[in-house]
Formats: sequence, structure tokens, C-alpha cells
Amino acid sequence: MSELNEADDRSPQPDGATNALPVDSDTLTTLHDGERTIWLVGTAHVSPESVREVREIIDAVRPDVVAVELCKPRFEALTDESRWKNLNIFDVIRSGRVLFLLANIALGAYQRRIGARLGVKPGAELLEAVHAAADVGARVELIDREIHATLRRAWASVGFWKKSMLMASLTEGMFGGGGKDVEAEDIEALKEKGRLNDVMSEFATALPEVKGALIDERDSFMISKLANIPDRRIVAVVGAGHVPGMVGLFPNGGGDTEVLSEMPPPSMWGTALKWALPAAVLLSFYWGYRETAGRSLEYMIWAWTIPNAVMAAICTIIAGGRPLTVLTAAVASPITSLNPLVAAGFVAGLVEAWLRKPTVADAERINDDVQSIRGLYSNAFTRVLLVVFLANLGSALGAWIGAAFVFTAVTGEPAPTP
Repeated sequence: MSELNEADDRSPQPDGATNALPVDSDTLTTLHDGERTIWLVGTAHVSPESVREVREIIDAVRPDVVAVELCKPRFEALTDESRWKNLNIFDVIRSGRVLFLLANIALGAYQRRIGARLGVKPGAELLEAVHAAADVGARVELIDREIHATLRRAWASVGFWKKSMLMASLTEGMFGGGGKDVEAEDIEALKEKGRLNDVMSEFATALPEVKGALIDERDSFMISKLANIPDRRIVAVVGAGHVPGMVGLFPNGGGDTEVLSEMPPPSMWGTALKWALPAAVLLSFYWGYRETAGRSLEYMIWAWTIPNAVMAAICTIIAGGRPLTVLTAAVASPITSLNPLVAAGFVAGLVEAWLRKPTVADAERINDDVQSIRGLYSNAFTRVLLVVFLANLGSALGAWIGAAFVFTAVTGEPAPTP
């Protein structure tokens, strides 16, 4: 389908270009497909140098199309500073998007902190590409996969322990714990192909499942989108980490974008386990009622209720929930833990949202407030998200503890109280 043009100073200048055409380098790769030419620009999302390079390349090439590593929600996030105004906390909770919104906020906080240190807004080079396209009369194409599909596929690809590792890493990254400060030289070094290959190899070794969803699948998706752009001159601006994979996939045209955008089905084992625990607890209740003339049933009910209520309440208190929310989580957890279709955090979060009533001003301050733990707790919007997440976590822990007490009663003589 295509061939890769190696770096040289004799690359032909396209019709309409007025400046000297940049040659291939660590940040620029030229791809040819018949009469089409694609200038693939690898950037760092918090690099002032990348902003300058993107502008220079687009001004020099004067392409028909500028393709950017953005989906519609991310494009709107970059171009609409007031997007948080339209975010309804009740809709977020009802739709089950709390965890993914928290992950988005955490990733954004990490990038913004680095960007503030280096004096550049995260994604500024993509925004510069959009502005430069308008200046040269080029059409803008959004070629990245929708962010929610990417996060869901990444989350579904890992097991419980790696999920825990990811959450810990996101939390650490949000508040800057551990690790050394990132300097401009570190960011620029990541765009060098040799250094970049080392970093990607380490990433693939540490979290191969996540790399598949976050990097490899998106490489395939973006190459497929580029293959369907008929224009002759295309500048594609993507993160440097995507360039090696996209170059390798270019001859084959990438993958099926519809398949790559599909939401992953629930894990068979995860679904079975989700229903198996409540079923086993209910069967134990029945056994306690039937086989011991009810003597064990009362113990089992308390053994189930107390750990559920206590753990959900403790975690809701840690989240900063109001007293009524804490009580709601404690009452709801023993019940919702027996019904996988409803979560204690869902109920507690709706109560907390009703009590706190997050305002538009709270939503607009999210980007600034999440830079610190104090800000995270002081913002009514993010406080509600924390309540949902931690109440669910506490309820899950309480369910496993309670189940252990209940099953002990089935296999041995229970104590009068759990």
C-alpha cells in the first residue's frame, strides 16, 4: 500500500508550499501512499518545543488536511473552557461514569501540573495544530478513538491487582507524590526515537494489557482513519509514543474502527463472581434458618450486616461525606451487596449530591482544585465523586468480610455475636 520515505534533504516540496519543507527527524516521519503524502509529527503533550514545531511544519507544508490525535470529547475539552458547566453530577452517578471521570481528572491533573512547571498547557500543540490549520485553510480531522471507549477497554483488560496498581499510580500522579520533578529536557528526550523505544518497551513489560488498549489499539485506529482521508497532503499530529506503531501499521492500513470502538463485554468470571457471592450468602441464610431452627440465622444476619455497614460508613467518612450520607451508606450496603445491580456508592452519592448541591462554580474550579488533596475535598463536585468511589470500596470490603463470617457459621458453631 505504501512506502516510508527515509530522511533526506531532497523531499519534494508540495504544490502551494511557500517555505522550506522540513526533513525527517526524531519528530517528523514522511509516509507516501500513491499520490498522498502524510507528514507524521510526533509530539509531547506538555512541550513548548512541540508547539513551535507543529506550527512550523504546518506553515511549511500547507496541507489540505491537519489530522490531530483527538476525539470529539477531548477536542471540546481543549476548546471549550466552560465544558464543566454542562456536567450534571446526578447524570454522572446514574450512568456509572464516576470511576472514569475520576481517572480523566487524575490524568488531566498530572499533565496540568507538569505543563504549569514547563509553562505550557497540556495539549497545546494539538490546539496549535487546529489554529495553524485554520491559518493555512486546511480542514481539521479528529482521528483518535473516543476517550470513554479507550478507558473502558483499558480497564476491562486488567485484573484486580493491576486495577489497584493503576488506581494507586493515578492517585500518586494527581498529587505529585514520589518521583522527581519533570524538567523540560526530560520531556524533549522522550520524543527521541531511541529513548522512546526504551520507554515503550518498559511500559509494555510492566503493563502489557493496558498498553494494548492505550497505545496499540489507538495506533491502529488512527492509521485506519488516516487511510480513509482522500486528500493528497496531510499533516498528522500525534503523541510521540504513537509514531513507531503507526509507521509499522501504515502499510496495512490499520484496523476496523468499529470493532476497535466496541465496548468490551463484562468478564464472564467477573459477572459470575458478582452474583455468586450474594447467592452463596443467601443460601447460607436459608441453611441457618432450615437446619438450625433459626438459631444460626440471627447470627448470620448480624455477621453480614455489621461489617457491611461499618466498612461502608468508615470509607464514606474518609471521603468526607455528610452524616446523613454516612448513615445512608451504612444502611444501604448490607442490602446492595446482595444485589449487584445497585451499588451502595450510587445511593450514597445521590444523597451527598442532594445535600451538597454542587454549583457551576464548583465544576469550573475542578481543574485547579484537583491539584491538591485539600482542593479535592473542598470542591463539592469532586467530594461527591469521592463519596461514590469510597462508599463502593467500603461496601465491597465489608461484603467479603461479612461473607467470611457467614460461611464460618455454616462450617462450624458460631459465636453469639460476630
